[in-house]
Amino acid sequence: MTSSSADAGASATAAAPLSLCARSPHVPADRLVAEMVPPPRFDSVRFDTYVPDPGQPSQALAVEVLRGFAAGLAAGAEGGRRRWFARKPAEPAGPRGIYLDGGYGVGKTHLLASLWHATPAEPELKAFGTFVELTNLVGALGFQETVRTLSGHRLLCIDEFELDDPGDTVLVSTLLARLVEAGVALAATSNTLPGKLGEGRFASADFLREIQGLSAHFRPVRIDGEDYRHRGLPKAPAPYTAEQVERVARSTRGASLDAFPALLGHLAKVHPSRYGALTEGLAAVCLTGVGPVPDQSTALRLVVLADRLYDREIPVVASGVPFDRLFGDDMLNGGYRKKYFRAISRLTALAREAEELIND
Repeated sequence: MTSSSADAGASATAAAPLSLCARSPHVPADRLVAEMVPPPRFDSVRFDTYVPDPGQPSQALAVEVLRGFAAGLAAGAEGGRRRWFARKPAEPAGPRGIYLDGGYGVGKTHLLASLWHATPAEPELKAFGTFVELTNLVGALGFQETVRTLSGHRLLCIDEFELDDPGDTVLVSTLLARLVEAGVALAATSNTLPGKLGEGRFASADFLREIQGLSAHFRPVRIDGEDYRHRGLPKAPAPYTAEQVERVARSTRGASLDAFPALLGHLAKVHPSRYGALTEGLAAVCLTGVGPVPDQSTALRLVVLADRLYDREIPVVASGVPFDRLFGDDMLNGGYRKKYFRAISRLTALAREAEELIND
């Protein structure tokens, strides 16, 4: 083999794409706690960087309410220092919890992360995670240890507050009640008002019975508006050919390449708490043969993956059907429809961010 041929072979090997299906990450419990901070996409967001839509006064009002909530936490922290020997932490001024309700893409996560950044506490004394990550933490640590770990926090932020089964409803309701008793302030986002979580889903009577007590911990703040990810932007790019996707995967260092059906099968073997670790270090995700998701369990796992990819700003290049055809009409009209629309919105945004990879 000539020197130039050897160099070419080494280059081809170095450029071989990664595979999500080849990854089975293990995430220690202490890492789950340490990583309960705003995801990379929201590292630098602040109240001042949120741009309210002038046509939606509720957005500016939400910023004002959250600023006041953060100020109340600051006042409570000062009171706590003055009451050094008090048996309980000082009560923060204002409500114990804030609940941001609105459709996907109105900036709820931006505002929740801004509140986390604005809260006067060391990073280890405030936690930020999705509802799924919170339930995963309980699964990893156990209920009592989770209560003990989070009870010393000043603030717990819960993004995408979605209740998928009665067991999780009871679990989180009990957990939050214990944390409120310990003096932890709460903030959450969702697409449904607290008293209406679980509508349109199985066992709705069980949901409503549990949520009535849970919703009392929060002051609901409505945020109206259209999805900022697509406001005034061109239509999302159409799917590419399999050849284009493979070419991007092989020319982009740190990209993964997987067949979509194989990836769906692999997700069933990896706990959703590990999906963040599954995507660690990736520069892009390339998928061939994207098609309609076959069932609800698979669809919900894909939603979690879409959230982790979006949080980490990992562009997605795909062939097959457009992302707005991933979920069938029965899913888009069912009880989890807002999760599916959020996934479509976020995957579309990531597909748009991937356009420059195709054009390079």
